[in-house]
Amino acid sequence: MNQYFVYILHCADQSYYTGVTNNLERRFVEHETGINSQCYTYKRRPLKLVFHERFENVNQAIAFEKQVKGWSRIKKEAIINGKWEILPELSKRKM
Repeated sequence: MNQYFVYILHCADQSYYTGVTNNLERRFVEHETGINSQCYTYKRRPLKLVFHERFENVNQAIAFEKQVKGWSRIKKEAIINGKWEILPELSKRKM
């Protein structure tokens, strides 16, 4: 069974990075060790994995990643804190 993960990293500069991968542990190590100096997270280490959601379908994972990347910080923090139920209300607000 294939599995894919959408994940959010909390960066040292207090920003968030959202990504998708089929191997969460490997991808986190890649971010944390800075193997790609062009990556957003390279200069923002250390990092903390604060959220991940598993998908069996790669297209659903990619769609969710794109959706989350477009969200405001407060919406990202809602799912990080497990407060999915407040997303509809947050979507009504102008941020």
